[in-house]
Amino acid sequence: MALVRVPADYPRIRVVHSFTELVAVPFVGHCNAVCWQRELPGDFDEVLAHLAADAGIHTLDEARLAELPVSPQGRLAIDFMVEDLRLLRAHGLAPNLDCIAGYARDDAAAIVPVDVYSFHIDRATVATDTYLCSYRGPASEGLRNDEAQRRVDDPETRAALLAQFGGQDGEEFREFLRESCCELHYAPLPHAQPFSFGVGNLWRIAVDHPGSRVPACIHRAPATLPGDAPRLLLIS
Repeated sequence: MALVRVPADYPRIRVVHSFTELVAVPFVGHCNAVCWQRELPGDFDEVLAHLAADAGIHTLDEARLAELPVSPQGRLAIDFMVEDLRLLRAHGLAPNLDCIAGYARDDAAAIVPVDVYSFHIDRATVATDTYLCSYRGPASEGLRNDEAQRRVDDPETRAALLAQFGGQDGEEFREFLRESCCELHYAPLPHAQPFSFGVGNLWRIAVDHPGSRVPACIHRAPATLPGDAPRLLLIS
């Protein structure tokens, strides 16, 4: 499926122009995602080249970034990311800035893959939101809630999971689905048009938690190919 750009006319997404707006827009009615659209300054490719990450996930801190021997354009890119960290921390959050050369993948034979490459929602036990920004590399992807079906609601998939569980379709089975995170994962419907979160945009997306008034935002990490540049991703 081809990705489309951030759909400005999609009622679940509010596009804003400042951090103050980003954190203030309420998730009510149809809205379950807020996007602060931005143009990136500086040379993020230079920063990536100095990080030289070739596998796994590497969390970056300001001390390491400050030591990188980059040009003024590279320093401009670093300052932009550090300012995002500062803004989120001042808002009481604990963001991570990661250089990601690849995530672990689920077993290809899994009935419901539950890795981050699968469309999913985030869940929490307390009221919270997820913040994320892709600075370089493929951007995160979103899926409209009305263009998706929970994988465990597909009859064939549910029957296969029930056979794996080896019991009845009752509360114990539903607990199995919760503990295995299968119920958090979604499949696009045939007419679905996933969209890109875009590079440089800072997003706040709704999470499934007690008291949540809107459906959680469905999203995933982008599929990557050999030779793709690592991602620079902020997440909180």
